[in-house]
Amino acid sequence: MSSSAPIEYPDKIDGAVLKVAGVVVLGAIMSILDITVVNVALPDLQVTFTGVDNPLPYSTVAWTVTAYTLALATVIPLTGWAADRFGTKRLYMLALLLFTLGSVLCAAATSINMLILFRVIQGLGGGLLMPLGMTIMTRAAGPARMGRLMAILGIPMLLGPIGGPILGGWLIDKVSWHWIFLINLPLGVGALVYAWWALAKDAPEPTESFDFVGMLMMSPGLAAFLYGISSIPEEGTFFSAKVLGFAGVGLALIIAFVFYSFKPEHPLLDLRLFKNKNLTWSIVTMFIFAGAFFGGLLLVPTYLQQVRGEGALDAGLLVAPQGIGAMLTMPIAGALADKFPVGRIVPFGLATITAGMFALTRVDGTTSYWGYLIPVLFVMGLGMGATMMPLMTSAIKTLTSHQVARGSTLLNISQQVASSIGVAIISVVLTNGLTKDPLVSQAGAFAEASKADPANTASLLREFPLVGEILGRFGNDAAAGQAALQDAVHNAMGEVFGSTFLVAAIMVSFTLVTAAFLPRKHEESHLLDDADAADVAPPVILH
Repeated sequence: MSSSAPIEYPDKIDGAVLKVAGVVVLGAIMSILDITVVNVALPDLQVTFTGVDNPLPYSTVAWTVTAYTLALATVIPLTGWAADRFGTKRLYMLALLLFTLGSVLCAAATSINMLILFRVIQGLGGGLLMPLGMTIMTRAAGPARMGRLMAILGIPMLLGPIGGPILGGWLIDKVSWHWIFLINLPLGVGALVYAWWALAKDAPEPTESFDFVGMLMMSPGLAAFLYGISSIPEEGTFFSAKVLGFAGVGLALIIAFVFYSFKPEHPLLDLRLFKNKNLTWSIVTMFIFAGAFFGGLLLVPTYLQQVRGEGALDAGLLVAPQGIGAMLTMPIAGALADKFPVGRIVPFGLATITAGMFALTRVDGTTSYWGYLIPVLFVMGLGMGATMMPLMTSAIKTLTSHQVARGSTLLNISQQVASSIGVAIISVVLTNGLTKDPLVSQAGAFAEASKADPANTASLLREFPLVGEILGRFGNDAAAGQAALQDAVHNAMGEVFGSTFLVAAIMVSFTLVTAAFLPRKHEESHLLDDADAADVAPPVILH
């Protein structure tokens, strides 16, 4: 390879970058959209394979999401090495093929276990799409346009939350659950053809040996830890044998890797990079933010469907303002991140999100959509758009070309772990809150007992006095009594959701402390400090 002067990158995002961006954005949309579409489909999957009279537990069908996440986590540490070894174009096209094949297999599944297995195949491909796409994009764009580049790649992050629930709800309501997976077939074929045409031919020159010992510790350790954490909502406690067993083994392997990683010259994950303060504080801030924000994000569509009785499509439409808010601020924040220190941008976004999360603590069973909920979600979206991309830019901007792939991998592993922990914490808080609420628990038990023994209503009303008190106010008017009971239960559930939002709000408020350590003075990019025109090792950014 030549050692000529570094490439002169234009200041603006030009046509050559946009051509490559089309490939990357299409692949990322497929991966991220699929996650949100499947989230909406979970209630329908409970009865798809076993019938309405014998629904599967929610905790069982939730493994269609968890399996995808575990597969994604397993390939994260391998991405940087594999891109150097096989070339980004070949690996990206392989990822597209795996994801598309997995999607078709998911649509053909005849049992929940088959679907979970095929989601693993889909996740192995989907987990590679975003990091490889970022690698390709950064080679095309160069360091000076990093913030605006992040804004372009933020498009699929926005389309996922906006389009996923809407598309998923429409497909489920109007067509069938199979199409939430089959829709990836034409997209995947189109992306493969586009990638073959638009991406430059590979010329891989592997420079580092593969860390097999580190891989045998880190990948299974990360997967086992996330499996244990993801089991918390199903088990209902942090202290079950399943949670402690898997999470404990995974944590032990991760700790062993931490001690080991300082020995080899090229470890699977380079923890020496934590000497870089920008990277360290960006990772710490992103970890807290991801756990709180994505955990809290889970609550909104659940609240709309369980408390307000909205269908999948309507719930998706009501969540869309959050994505619209992020769409407005993300390009602005991207441009600002190229000109100003990130420590002067991110705190405003985090403060906006924190205020919005505290505002959600006031929701109940009758909260106005247009008068309260939608404006709050829109404001939170504004904060999200001003937070995530600048944080990622800060993490990678002061690293050299040979450090940046490893550094951004650390950032995104932290984000993945934090998201899983946050979702687990919020799910347990919500479930325990609903279980311990006297009216909600009595109403649920009364409904089940009435189905089993409809002739014994009088005895059941004595057994469940809170239910009996509400129904007793309406005498023989059973319809009015049931309506009043339903309203009371929904109000009680709404208060539980508000209390759970408080936990998420307190969690996200800690980011205001860590964000104070982000750089507040201009920092020059070092991406090309140790690179020539043909030797730029770009960052690896995950969703």
